[in-house]
Amino acid sequence: MEALEYMPLAIVQAAVYISQRAPRCSIRQYLEKFEESDQKRSNLLDYEGGQLRRDPEAKNSIITTWQISFDHIRESRPSAADLLSLMSFFDPQGIPETLLRKRCERNPQKVQDLSGVSSTDSDNENASHSSGSDEFEDNILVLLNFSFISINLDGTIFEMHGLVQLAMRKWLEAHGQLEQWKQQFLHNLDAEFPTGEYENWPQCQQLFPHAKSALIQRPEDQCSLRDWASMLYRAAWYAWGIGTALDAEKMAVQSMKARKKILGQEHEDTLWSISMVGNAFMLQGRWEEAKKLFVQVMETRKAKLGADHPSTLTSIANLASTYRNQGRWEDAEMLEVQVMETSKAKLGADHPSTLISMANLASTYRNQGRWEEAEKLDIQVIETSKVKLGADHPSTLISIANLASTYRSQGRWEEAEKLFMQVMETSKAKLGADHPSTLTSVANLASTFWDQGRWEEAEKLEVQAKLGADHPSTLTSVANLASTFWNQGRWEEAEKLEVQVMETRKAKLRADYPSTLISMANLASTYRNQGRWEEAEKLFVQVMETHKAKLGADHPSTLMNMANLASTFWDQGRWEEAEKLFVHVIETSKAKLGPHHPSTLVIMNNLAITWKGQGRHLKAIDLMRDCVQSQNRILGVRHPHSMASARTLAQWQEQGS
Repeated sequence: MEALEYMPLAIVQAAVYISQRAPRCSIRQYLEKFEESDQKRSNLLDYEGGQLRRDPEAKNSIITTWQISFDHIRESRPSAADLLSLMSFFDPQGIPETLLRKRCERNPQKVQDLSGVSSTDSDNENASHSSGSDEFEDNILVLLNFSFISINLDGTIFEMHGLVQLAMRKWLEAHGQLEQWKQQFLHNLDAEFPTGEYENWPQCQQLFPHAKSALIQRPEDQCSLRDWASMLYRAAWYAWGIGTALDAEKMAVQSMKARKKILGQEHEDTLWSISMVGNAFMLQGRWEEAKKLFVQVMETRKAKLGADHPSTLTSIANLASTYRNQGRWEDAEMLEVQVMETSKAKLGADHPSTLISMANLASTYRNQGRWEEAEKLDIQVIETSKVKLGADHPSTLISIANLASTYRSQGRWEEAEKLFMQVMETSKAKLGADHPSTLTSVANLASTFWDQGRWEEAEKLEVQAKLGADHPSTLTSVANLASTFWNQGRWEEAEKLEVQVMETRKAKLRADYPSTLISMANLASTYRNQGRWEEAEKLFVQVMETHKAKLGADHPSTLMNMANLASTFWDQGRWEEAEKLFVHVIETSKAKLGPHHPSTLVIMNNLAITWKGQGRHLKAIDLMRDCVQSQNRILGVRHPHSMASARTLAQWQEQGS
């Protein structure tokens, strides 16, 4: 025990070796063999500059007992040693049995079938399969006995000590076998890893740690490199779908580089990988970098496939989405109209891709406050989608939710609520209560209640809308719940949730990620409402400066945060600083969004209130009157913003008289 440094793994390996070879091996004989293994142990520990020796767990006892036990397994049961070789490339936790039973189809003479069936056996297939299954089970039993691996309760998931994996890979490298087993690992993983649609998420989730392990194991063989790039693209797709932007970026970038090398810059698979990198940048709010990639893909597809090819139209739509996120409404609209008209001519007015392009254009109209145009397109998409796909098809439900959002933006609460309720109930029945689309519909309905001040109903729904502690949808629903507490004056509860969301997003994403900045601004608003001016100002300034650097000084999000900072100055009676910022925001917003855009009108309202606070009554009344007239015309007289501004104007006029 002293010689083994009291290390449990070393003790188990030694005990199994002794028991299997008894009576020909005693404890004393094993100890003598152990003490004779200094050279083998030293060679393994010092291979390539002592990599194993730098591992804090790389105790001499473990390495030596591993060496003795592995030599024994390799001599007595080579197929078990082969299985251990393959397992050493996976993530140590959660190795599925399905990934271990596959054979290498490309080079069968190089790597044997790990279930024990010879790749040349063709007679009596059923008997061979049965024999192979028994062989696999025997191999697993040997590795379990030596504690090289462990197994979960249902017997289908294996685990392996990280040090055993490292020692195994160094042994393979020293004996010139590392690359062939790496290729087998990547081939098996590529064969199993599905595409990133929601329906495949459970399988993707199980395999994703192994994809992350594969990320740092780029192969040399060209065929294997293609497997690696293909698997990483699908893993990036899944990472993008669940909102883990940094993992998506790393995997998509490596997939893109590998495909450029083996397939060329213009191959369609390469272009899909480039687009995935663009999607990962979009998720992080890196609009300019995403735009550059989307333009590259678009131009290449135009030249190779034609301007009206569906793949080309997809790349144009991606570019339009980038413009939309940058607040470049006119540029987005121009591209979206182009995609819609081309899709109508090429695919038909009722093709799903055409309907998506119409919905995208409606979204741009909605962002510009062009409610009638947005509503007209939304209704057209719904009616066509119902006929073409069915009333309960997911795409139809999304289009209904879009129309509800248009109603909600106009303050048409009852119509919005009715549609959101319909989408939620149908989505629950069709997709399940925990499907992301269902949870989105729950959050939308909660927001409609929230807009009407129906806090308890909103809170009840927001508590439901959760996927997992750090899932993007969960964080959004937690942020919504914090807003509900905030509107009820429950500051401490709101602050606690907002801090949780902010810290999780910082850790999971980045400090300058768009969602992280939103959570910081929300927390700043809570501080502001508590009269904690310095804390609020500090956060608002940080968010504003980050937005300036990432999005530009005239981006809608930058302007919104300038307005928030101005309101903080206003709350403290710092009228001149507030006025200066409000005037800047209004002028920029008029130029960027238009003088009658809803966001511009909100800032006009705030500036009027600032002037009123300074005692500039007539100037404040004139500006508020202009604001009310524009809001009535653009939003309608029943919209909450219009009604609030009208009440304020009436009070001021009454005070003046």
